[in-house]
Amino acid sequence: MSGGLPDREQALALLNEWVANVNLRRHCHAVEAAMRAYAPRYGENPERWALTGLIHDFDWERHPDRERHPAAGVAVLREHGWPEDICRAVLGHASYTGVPRDTVMARALFACDELSGFLVACALMTPNKRLDEVEVPSVRKKMKRVDFARNVNRDDIVNGAAELGVDLDEHIAFVRDAMRGIHADLGL
Repeated sequence: MSGGLPDREQALALLNEWVANVNLRRHCHAVEAAMRAYAPRYGENPERWALTGLIHDFDWERHPDRERHPAAGVAVLREHGWPEDICRAVLGHASYTGVPRDTVMARALFACDELSGFLVACALMTPNKRLDEVEVPSVRKKMKRVDFARNVNRDDIVNGAAELGVDLDEHIAFVRDAMRGIHADLGL
C-alpha cells in the first residue's frame, strides 16, 4: 500500500483480525459513521475520515493499556503503509500520547470517540434500546451522573466538541444521527 489510502475491505480485515469483541467492533463502526458524516462538513474526504474512525481502536484488545495503545497499533499501521495523517490522528485520539491534534480530522476523531460510546450507553437505557429514542437533553442529563457509563470520560466529550469548534448539543445530535444511519450494525 505504501502510503496510499487502503480500501474499506483492507481496514475491515485488519479490524476483524485484531478485534474479537463484538462491542469493540461496533464502537469502531460507530466512530466510522460519525467521521464519515463529519468529513463533508469540513470539505474533507469521507472515505479517509471513515477509515480513520474504523481502525482507531483496532489494537485495544491486544494492547489495553496506556503504555501500548495506540502507539503499538500505529506501529502496525505504519508497517502496513497507512498514511501518516491517519496514523497521527489515531495517536492523537489518546491525549496521553502527547501527539497534538493538529488537523481537523484528528480533532474530529477525538470528538467522536468517547461520545459514540456514551450514546450507545444512552440508547441501551431507552425502553426499546434504540438510538431513535435518544434525545440530546437526556444525554446531557446522563453526562452529569457519575454512576452512569463510568468508563466514559465526560471531559473528553466536552473538550472534543470545543476543539472541533462545535456546540456540544449540536455535536451530540450530529453524532447520534450519524450512528442512527447504521443502527442495525450497532445492534440498536
